Amino acid sequence: MTIFGSGAQAQKRIRQTREEYIERYKTIAINDMERYGIPASITLAQGILESDSGNSRLSVQSNNHFGIKCKRNWTGAKVYHDDDAKGECFRSYPSVEDSYRDHAEFLDSSPRYDSLFAYSPTDYKSWARGLKAAGYATAPDYAQRLIRIIEDNELYLLDRPNGNRLYVSHKRADSSSGKSHVRSHVRRAASDTSVDPDDYQVTINAHNGYKVYSANGVHYVLAKSGDTYENIGTQFRISARNLRKFNDLKEPGSQPMAGMPVYIERKKRRWTGNAGVHICHAGETIRTVGQIYAVRSRSIERMNRIRPDAVLSEGQELRLN
Repeated sequence: MTIFGSGAQAQKRIRQTREEYIERYKTIAINDMERYGIPASITLAQGILESDSGNSRLSVQSNNHFGIKCKRNWTGAKVYHDDDAKGECFRSYPSVEDSYRDHAEFLDSSPRYDSLFAYSPTDYKSWARGLKAAGYATAPDYAQRLIRIIEDNELYLLDRPNGNRLYVSHKRADSSSGKSHVRSHVRRAASDTSVDPDDYQVTINAHNGYKVYSANGVHYVLAKSGDTYENIGTQFRISARNLRKFNDLKEPGSQPMAGMPVYIERKKRRWTGNAGVHICHAGETIRTVGQIYAVRSRSIERMNRIRPDAVLSEGQELRLN
């Protein structure tokens, strides 16, 4: 995944909101869904995430809304940005519409994404998880981020027949009533044990400005910019020492990165969802895999008979239960 911060030129512009981005490009996403079978919700969520709703430097300067790199077969215009390595080559497009078209063709023509097209265009969760499993992005919570964007903005409505009309009517109804649409799978009580673990990320409650989520039956929050384990611990009456322990951190001075999950209770010894194994991607560690599934690092080590300092290789399978 490639999320670029806004450059000087982008900062001079009026920042485009997420709502404006959706309104501007949802028709293109729907057309791509009808032609290629890619959920419109997935296309828009990826565009929102990868381009910061069209505000990132890469999207402003190069109309690249999906962080797609040049690859060997790319013959079009190119730009260079620092990403996983310095000076990496990214595709540049004459228009945003060209970026959307290339994104659809990129997924459609790449063998690594073939398995995704077995899923229905309405099954956005499987698409999100499949994109992560196929290696579209390196962020360990990429699937969760896409799902959260889709559900927070009700983009799943666009995947249905007459989705554009359905989406617009829903938004008008919400606006006129002054109420936010509440998703049926959202649980309001932390004691509710009926949460589907394969949802990966489900809003449970809110506390002191933090949304509390559940993964594998374990509660966590997403760190905000500038957060420390000390201030999160204060909000939830948990010591910073215990928070680091819950999140499998041994360094006493370590702090969370913005957007990363911070478990506020002890993770489980095994994954309770359907996934029996995790396919490793480049750069992943035992800890980052454990953070995705809310499974303790030590348990993953024991189940797979590997050392704590083991280096995971791309494609390596890790047992989760």
